[in-house]
Amino acid sequence: MHRESDAADWQVAILHRTSRIVSSGLAIGDMLQELIAITVEVSACDACLVYLPDHETGDIVLRASQLPHDTEIGSVRLNLGEGIAGWVAQHKSAVALTNHAFADPRFKHFTTLIEDTYEALLSVPLVRGGEVIGVLNIHHREPHEHTPQEISVLCFLGEQMGGALAYSMLSDHNARLKKEALLVRQQLEERKLVERAKGILQQRFNLSEDEAYQRLREESRRLRRSIREVAEAVLLVEGLGQERPHVKKEPDKK
Repeated sequence: MHRESDAADWQVAILHRTSRIVSSGLAIGDMLQELIAITVEVSACDACLVYLPDHETGDIVLRASQLPHDTEIGSVRLNLGEGIAGWVAQHKSAVALTNHAFADPRFKHFTTLIEDTYEALLSVPLVRGGEVIGVLNIHHREPHEHTPQEISVLCFLGEQMGGALAYSMLSDHNARLKKEALLVRQQLEERKLVERAKGILQQRFNLSEDEAYQRLREESRRLRRSIREVAEAVLLVEGLGQERPHVKKEPDKK
């Protein structure tokens, strides 16, 4: 870590860098990797993991790592209060373990995480507005004394990361809402088209509502087209039939 006289300058630099990351429009996965790169630079750690909450299950889930963990990302989960990261998320407080971190009674070992064999561990909450929105784990292979300055700088970094992630997650949430709203509109439009097409088939072929719908489905399978496309074709044919001009038949001239 840097000397105490440099702490303020590093905090300002971290603030500027995280602000640029927030305004960069990166996807949350890319943003996490950028933030991990800052953490590694600041702490000179040998491994860094980021856990984020799964709001549907209440778990905290491994979402990013300095070391490659393609299989573990998204699958390593902890209950709130479980493991060091779960304890930090629950208590909103940092945990610093100088050596034999894996011997701490709160520690939960994952055989697929090489980091769990390292000696030193510093786990800090990622906080936004008093709410924990993630946990940052920093590992050193050898015993490592975490100074108050180091813990302070990394907690500050955790706050900045928390703000960046909150902004990104809000953007992702808004994007999902827009996508869901578009899907609902498309489903309503399709239902209206199908209802109109069923009505035409019922009237033209004297079918029940169920029979008309079944005929649309059969045509959909036969033509390998969506039921919406079949309904649109029925409406198009009906429209063309209604628009056909009436030709007056001239009397035969003898």
